[in-house]
Amino acid sequence: MLPLHLCRSWLFVGGTDAARLARVPGSGADAAILEFEDFTPPAERPAARAAAVAILESWRAAGIQPTARVNPLAGDGRDDLAAVMPARPAAILLPKVRSPDDILVLDQAVSAEERRNAIAEGTTRLVPNIESAAALFQTQAIATASGRVIACLLASEDLATDLGAPRTRSGGELAFARAFFHAACVAAGRLSIDYPYTFADADGAVRQAGDAAALGMTAKSLVDPGHAAGINAAFTPSPDAVAAARRMVAAFSAARARGEGRAELDGHLLEVPTLRNAETLLARAATLRGEGA
Repeated sequence: MLPLHLCRSWLFVGGTDAARLARVPGSGADAAILEFEDFTPPAERPAARAAAVAILESWRAAGIQPTARVNPLAGDGRDDLAAVMPARPAAILLPKVRSPDDILVLDQAVSAEERRNAIAEGTTRLVPNIESAAALFQTQAIATASGRVIACLLASEDLATDLGAPRTRSGGELAFARAFFHAACVAAGRLSIDYPYTFADADGAVRQAGDAAALGMTAKSLVDPGHAAGINAAFTPSPDAVAAARRMVAAFSAARARGEGRAELDGHLLEVPTLRNAETLLARAATLRGEGA
């Protein structure tokens, strides 16, 4: 099981969606999100809460990080939280975060549930969901509101609606928001989780994950279990990328041995930032292969 900060695919599944729940263990997703908000109608939430512990524990047994997205705490969120915490979820996601204050309230609520369930305080991580223009411009403050926050997730449908933009497969309407969101998460030292691809075709999901990777992102949310494998591949250094990175590192090592500050490789001048990127890629590849923490 990958640690949360290395999880590439974050799969949303409705709490009573039996067909998709059955596909989660074999999906290859790194993390699964038991979704009590949009994917679970209010009338079905009691049934979803009753099944939550068994579902989350089955995901953990399958090597998938078990997480849950509760409703806003002013609504049904506290009931959702009480239902999932006995299963010791790795993280709690909160939708429609408006400001850092929402995260402080959630932190307190999670602490109370940890005490109630004899869970070491601070164990449960938080993942705020950024779903509005107002929240977008507070991403860094939201991400650093609590030490529990390990990542933020960019929403798509609600954000596009807030922006007054039609939702498209290409996602051009969210291009600025995605880039700004990732930069803010990097500034905060938190994982940025890209918005879900909410269309049916797997090729489109892979293309969109590749676009996110080109920005420097390493994780994406999804709603179709069949998209997990392709998304994981998009965020996993390929053999060609690993070979290229090794050549860069070797070229730098040779240049430094000659007393030079930069190297030339295949007609390109490589400087220290390029070396750092290559080293980061190699370290990530090794970790995903299980060769390091």
